[in-house]
Amino acid sequence: MSAPAKLFYGWWVVAACALGAFLSPGAVVVFSFSVFIKPLVLDFHTGRAAISLAFTLHNVISAMFTPLSGLVIDRVGPRKVLLTCTAIFAVFLLSSELLPARIIYLYFFFAALGLITGAIGPVPNGVLISRWFDRLRGRALGLMMIGLGLGAIALPFFAHRIITLFGWRAAYATAGCAVLLFCFPVLALVLKDDPREKGLLPDGAFSAPISPRNKEQLPGLSWHEVWHQRTFWLLICIFFLAGASVHACILHMTPLLSDRGISPQGAALATSLVGVALLFGRVGTGYLLDYFFAPRLAAILFACASVGIALLALGSTGNLAFFAAFLVGLGMGAEVDLIAYCMSRYFGLRAFGISYGLCFSAFVLAGALGAYIMGLGFDLTHSYTWPLRLFFLFLLTAAALMTRVGPYRYAPALRDEHRQLEPVAVGSMSNLV
Repeated sequence: MSAPAKLFYGWWVVAACALGAFLSPGAVVVFSFSVFIKPLVLDFHTGRAAISLAFTLHNVISAMFTPLSGLVIDRVGPRKVLLTCTAIFAVFLLSSELLPARIIYLYFFFAALGLITGAIGPVPNGVLISRWFDRLRGRALGLMMIGLGLGAIALPFFAHRIITLFGWRAAYATAGCAVLLFCFPVLALVLKDDPREKGLLPDGAFSAPISPRNKEQLPGLSWHEVWHQRTFWLLICIFFLAGASVHACILHMTPLLSDRGISPQGAALATSLVGVALLFGRVGTGYLLDYFFAPRLAAILFACASVGIALLALGSTGNLAFFAAFLVGLGMGAEVDLIAYCMSRYFGLRAFGISYGLCFSAFVLAGALGAYIMGLGFDLTHSYTWPLRLFFLFLLTAAALMTRVGPYRYAPALRDEHRQLEPVAVGSMSNLV
């Protein structure tokens, strides 16, 4: 009787990246920010707008430096970048205990966190997972995102408890200790830049161990070739429109529902429902990407999210409003997987860090702009109806543009039971240029 197949080492890499995502800036800083607003207002003796500006500063700086971190990842590999920046992130969180109670220092604190966020966010994890998986890339990306989804659900609750007992500084410091004591050692022990370092090929096929003599260049276009592709800018435009739409609705979901007479508990439930939808969107989309053409799947998901926005624009309340919030959250959860998958399939892995980083930056900046437009629209009209109508059109446009994206240039590898073939291109060059 043959011995049971050994678990592919790439799945351990996925598990380590999921742990890193659970304690990443996305979970610790972004998704938990709402529970810090009131304590920060009290400690710094200022208003919510001034505190929100710190978060805006974090997002803008993160978006600006994410492409640069992607360029570094392409040069030195994701492992070194992840380990170095994870340690720095932990130190920054621990330094919150020493932060003076002046708003300028809070701005410096969040700006510093923004510098690090781009280097330990979805981009390096996406690059790493894409090197380890080809046929199962979508599934692996989705499973890695479980960590971020669980962090978005659990960390705000734990942060609230620590803030109540010991203050907001202790909450950030506790997160820093967890990153340093649990996350960093696991990443250092498990992560490998390339499957050939373990004598493997993507998805678990065997190869010769990597060495300077047999180290091949990763398949894909150079950055110079990527940014000359029409498809690249089309995808940037698509994810910008979709990112602005879903961010705007989700970040204003609680006041939107409260204005319609839903209780604070009900609005909080809707926010939690969005977190569950994010988790389902990330895992489910990743799984489906291995079986369905990504642009077609994206168009369907964007259309579903647009239905959610339409329901909100029509003034839905009660269970219908909760259903709308779920649809919008599902759309947002799908986008991070879609960005990584599309960039790797259309442009390969050679300049994946910089191409993914730039597209993800556009997504983040779009979110900041969308949230501002949503708030501005409310201030001008005393209603969210008109901005919701605008974002409904944005999402429909993104869905329509997705149907104009051509076939993959770097399609999933073909495999029979004995061997794994190299990735094959689908479609002609004229589809992408």
